[in-house]
Amino acid sequence: MQNSKSLFNLLVLLPLFVFNACGQSSNKQTTTTKTIAMENVINKPENPYYSNTDTKKINISDAEWKKVLSPDLYAVARHADTERAFTGTMYKQDDKGTYYCAACGYRLFKSDQKFSSSCGWPSFFEQDNKESITFKADNSYGMQRTEALCGRCGSHLGHLFDDGPAPTGKRYCMNAVSLDFVPDNVSTKSNGHLETIVLGGGCYWCVEAVYENLEGITKVVSGFSGGFVANPSYEEVCTGRTGHAEVVQITYDKTKTNLDEIFKVFFTVHDPTTLNRQGADVGTQYRSVIFYKNEEQKKTAESIINELNSKNVYISKVVTTLEPFKAFYPAEDFHQNYYNNNKNKPYCQMVIQPKIEKFEKIFKDRLKKK
Repeated sequence: MQNSKSLFNLLVLLPLFVFNACGQSSNKQTTTTKTIAMENVINKPENPYYSNTDTKKINISDAEWKKVLSPDLYAVARHADTERAFTGTMYKQDDKGTYYCAACGYRLFKSDQKFSSSCGWPSFFEQDNKESITFKADNSYGMQRTEALCGRCGSHLGHLFDDGPAPTGKRYCMNAVSLDFVPDNVSTKSNGHLETIVLGGGCYWCVEAVYENLEGITKVVSGFSGGFVANPSYEEVCTGRTGHAEVVQITYDKTKTNLDEIFKVFFTVHDPTTLNRQGADVGTQYRSVIFYKNEEQKKTAESIINELNSKNVYISKVVTTLEPFKAFYPAEDFHQNYYNNNKNKPYCQMVIQPKIEKFEKIFKDRLKKK
C-alpha cells in the first residue's frame, strides 16, 4: 500500500465534502430471508465481567454495575424494571441460536426452548441447565410472582409463570434487553489478513457505494447495528424506535489498507458534526457512529476524532459516537449494492454519484483497478 498524504492535509479538505441527506424510499420490496452476522464470542470491552464461557459467580457493587452497563440494561438487570411489551421483535424471533445474559454473558437458553407467546416478551418453556437461572419470590405491586435471575450474576431477567406449553408447562417471560442472541450459523473461521468494522454515516446506500471503490475493501454490506431489536426490517428501523443505526459492515484486507485510511474516508463522505441527523434525515438511525470490535479500532477512532477537533477542521465539534459492537443485521436484498443496481435512478445520479466523484478526486491513488 502506498504511503498516504499527511492526515492534516487531508483533514483540511473535509468541510468541502458535506453532502445532502439520504431521502430513501420506504417502498416495500420482495426480500429473502436475512442472515444474522454476529461474533460467536461477544465482545464488550466496556464490561470486564462479561464472558460467554466463564461460569464463576459475580458479586460486585451496584455502583460498579452502573459503570459497565447501558442505562436501559442497568435499570432492568439491577433494579428489576420491565421493558414495555411489544417494543422489539425478539419476542417473535425464530432464528436458531443461543441466548445469553446481556449483563454477564452467561448462557441461559437455546432457541429450541423458545416458543411463540402473545405476551409481548420473549418466552421460553425451559432453561439451558439447572444452574443457568435461579428464582426468588417477588411480592411487589401487590402480586405474588416468581422472579427469574441470572445464575451467574444475579441480574433480573423476568419472571416464571405456570402457563407455558408442554413438556414443562412453564413460561419464562424475559425482558429482551436482558438477553444477547448469537445465531448458530455464524462461521468462526477467518482469514488472517481480513478484518471487519461497522460504520454508520447516515444513508447506507451512499456509504456503501463509496467504500466499494476503495482498494483493499473486499466486501461491503448495508444493514443495521446498535439497537435492541433482533433482525429488524428497514421499516422498523425507520421509526427510530429500535435503537439501530443504518450502517455498513466493511471487510478489508489489512495488507492493502488500514483503519487509518478507512476512517479518513469515513470522515470525508458524511458530516460528523450533526447530532442524530444527516441533512434532512433526522433520527438516531442516522447517527454518526463507529462500532468498534477491539481496542485497536477504538483507539484509532479516538485518535482521528481528537485530531479533527483539535485542529478545528469543522466549525462544530465532531459528535461521532464510539459504541462497542454487539450485532450486525444485514438489510433486505433490495438495499444491497443499491447504487450499482440503480445508477439511472434520480437519487443515485443526484446524490450518490457526486459523492463518489468527490471521493475519487481525494483518493484517486487508492481506487480499485477497474
